[in-house]
Amino acid sequence: MKKVSFKTLGCRLNQYETDALVTQFHQAGYQVVDYSKHADITVINTCTVTNQSDQKSRNTINHAARKNAGGIVVVTGCMANNHKEQLEANELITYVVDNEHKSSIVSLVDAHFKGEVVHPQSFPGDVFGFEAVDQSLHTRTSIKVQDGCDNFCTYCIVPSVRGRAVSRPLEEVLENIRRVVDNGFKEIVITGVNIGRYEYGQYNLERSIEKMAELPGDFRIRISSMEPDGFGPDFHKVFQHPKMAPHLHLCSQSGSDKILKLMRRMYTTSSFMEILNTFRKHSPDFNFTTDIIVGFPGESKEDFAETVRIAREAHFSHIHTFRYSRRKGTRADRLEDQVAEKIKSERSEVIRKISEENRIRYMQSMIGKEQQVLIEKLDRKGTAHGYGEHYLPVQFPSSDGTRNIFRKVKLKKVETSETPFIHGLDQSFSP
Repeated sequence: MKKVSFKTLGCRLNQYETDALVTQFHQAGYQVVDYSKHADITVINTCTVTNQSDQKSRNTINHAARKNAGGIVVVTGCMANNHKEQLEANELITYVVDNEHKSSIVSLVDAHFKGEVVHPQSFPGDVFGFEAVDQSLHTRTSIKVQDGCDNFCTYCIVPSVRGRAVSRPLEEVLENIRRVVDNGFKEIVITGVNIGRYEYGQYNLERSIEKMAELPGDFRIRISSMEPDGFGPDFHKVFQHPKMAPHLHLCSQSGSDKILKLMRRMYTTSSFMEILNTFRKHSPDFNFTTDIIVGFPGESKEDFAETVRIAREAHFSHIHTFRYSRRKGTRADRLEDQVAEKIKSERSEVIRKISEENRIRYMQSMIGKEQQVLIEKLDRKGTAHGYGEHYLPVQFPSSDGTRNIFRKVKLKKVETSETPFIHGLDQSFSP
C-alpha cells in the first residue's frame, strides 16, 4: 500500500477538507500515516491569510520535501491560489492544486502512479466535491455548507483565493450529516468561509440549522467561526435546541468604529455588543470567542483603547489576536499611517493578557455546573480529556475508559496551568 500523510495549516475549513481527503485516500486503498512518518505522498493544505502564514507554509513544504525525498508533494489550499506560479516553479513540489480542484487530489495521485501525464486542471472543479468523512484526524468532524465571500474587507485576501460566496444544497448537507453520524461522529461543526451568508432556495442559515438539529441521532452541533452580519435578530433561538452547543466564535476585529469602517466591516461596535447581549439575555452562560486585529493602518492609541474596552466588556473567553499583515492586492495595503511592528507586538501582548484573564474568569464562573463532555482522548492515568458544550476543556477520571462518548460532568476546579482546563467529576452514573 502506498503511504500518504497530511499537514494542515490555517482554518477549520482547511481541517475539514483535509479530513475529507483522508477519507478519500483511505477508501482508494492508501495507508494514511502520521505526518512525522515517511510517506510516498505528502499533502500540504496551506494558509495564506497573513505573511506569517505564507512563511509557515513555505517552511512546511521544504520540510516535507526533505523528509520524504523521492515522494510526491502535493501543495493545496489558499496559498496554492494566491502564489500559484511561484509554487509551480518550486522543484520540490510535484503538484500545486487550487481550492477549486482540491477534491480531485486522489484522482490526480492515482493517475500519477499509473504513469499518466496529468494536470490538476484536467479534473472537474467542485468546492463541495468531498465524500462524507469516515476516517478523520480528529474526534469531531466538520460539515462544509458554504465557500467563498462577497464582503471584501479591505485587509482580507480570502475572496481572491476562495472566490465568490456559494452555498451548498441543503439536502446534500443533511445527507452528509446523516452519514457522518452513522460513521460514529458525535460532534458536527458547521463550517464555511462566511456561513452567516448561507442561502439555498428558501433556506437561510437559521432555517437550515433547524433542519440539521431535527435529524435523528446522538450528536451535537457546533457553529464554526462567523461574521457578525448576515443572520437575523432571532438567530439566538436556534441555540435553544438541545443539540446546539452554546458557543460562537464571532469575529469582532476591532472595538473602534473608525477602524471598523476602514476595514469595511458591515457593523458597529454597538450592534456587535447588541448581538452578545441578546444571546446572553436568553442564555447567560453563552460562550463567545473572537478574532481581533491590532495595528491596522490608522489605529491610534484611542482606537486601540476602544478595542481594549470591548475585549474586557464582551467577556470573550478566548481572543485570537492577529497583528495586521499587509497583503498585496488588498485596499488596506494602500492605506497611509501603517503602524510600526513594535507597536503591533505591544498591542498584541495587551490583548493576549486580557484574553487569558477573561478565560480564567469564565471558567471559574462555570464551577459547580454540569457539562456534557465529549471524550476525545484518555491518558495512561485513566484521565479523560474532552470539551463540554460551552467549548470548555475538561479533564476527569474515566470510569470505563471509552473514547468518543458523552459524559455528564460536574465542574469542580480550574487548573490555571499554561493551558488552563477544568477538573471535573463524572456524574453519568450517579443516582
